[in-house]
Amino acid sequence: MLTPAQRTAWLRLLRTDNVGPATFRQLLNRFGSAEAALDALPDILKRTGKPLRITTQAQAEDELAGLDRYGARLVASGEPAYPPLLNFIPAAPPLVTMAGGENLDWQRTVGIVGARNASSAGIKMTRLLATDLGERGYTIVSGLARGIDAAAHKATLTTGTIAVLAGGFDKIYPEENIPLAHDILDNGGALLTEMPLGWEPRSRDFPRRNRLVSGLSLGIVVVEAAKKSGSLITARLALEQNRDVFAVPGSPLDPRAEGGNALIQQGAKLITCAEDIIETLGSADPARSYLFDRDWEPDLDPSPEAAPTEDDRTRLLQLISSTPVEVDELIRQSDLTVSAMQMLLLELDLAGLIEWSSGQLVALKYS
Repeated sequence: MLTPAQRTAWLRLLRTDNVGPATFRQLLNRFGSAEAALDALPDILKRTGKPLRITTQAQAEDELAGLDRYGARLVASGEPAYPPLLNFIPAAPPLVTMAGGENLDWQRTVGIVGARNASSAGIKMTRLLATDLGERGYTIVSGLARGIDAAAHKATLTTGTIAVLAGGFDKIYPEENIPLAHDILDNGGALLTEMPLGWEPRSRDFPRRNRLVSGLSLGIVVVEAAKKSGSLITARLALEQNRDVFAVPGSPLDPRAEGGNALIQQGAKLITCAEDIIETLGSADPARSYLFDRDWEPDLDPSPEAAPTEDDRTRLLQLISSTPVEVDELIRQSDLTVSAMQMLLLELDLAGLIEWSSGQLVALKYS
């Protein structure tokens, strides 16, 4: 468990500009604690030549006080209350904000996603699947959106449901589902987000939320989805996280069925009832150990040494491009030490110049 001082320091570091989950863990690995990383940031920023807003102690304390007013809590990875399945996804959030859910089963979980403009048949199918799964002891995860998401939550209010938010606790979207969010909490369900209080969800935040919907789930069920939709993003993320993907078939004449039908063609399991899902999930080891056989964190040496030189920076920038490449390959080609590579990547990350994928791959961001 983090001490109150450590929790505040973690929050300050994570809320600092350009510090995402991967950068956060690299800073902790490099400097040993969030407090030490915060102390080191000014010197690192001098080398990047770019301004960076570092979250203050007062700002972090204000957020923590605000969460208390909402009855929410900030949970850190490694703590008992941290959702266990999130530990095994790329760029797992170091901190999540949660309300409710103390008595939920966070390990027997199924995500259900689909179209916002769902058909009557899609809503009915969602209710049947969610109700049957809930009665068989599964907790249902979804994104509190209109249509399929809302139907899945409503069907499992009494058996257990988790709603993942794209914005802050005080910025629930869509507003029409605020009463549903309250119903979820009143019935023992949970709300969860990695975003700060006051954060208005933007279009880019929904895929980020979707990775948590799939990451919290043993498998994802797509009920209705257009060919280009957030539900298909969730299915792709689920595959990257080594989760099962299920799809309900639909009429080829309905655009809302195109995405699900395409998933089935690509290998997703066709389902017509909850038993189809339970058979697949129940046939695996209950510990689902196959989820946990990959190391998502960059394999970098935390041992400190002299700061990299300008020649080192130039060498790295000549090698890195918009095409993702393994860090080990950059080390081999640059002849830089592991420690020098770590520091250079930290500097580029904090400057907002690179992005990580699958933990070990790095690329320049598109301008």
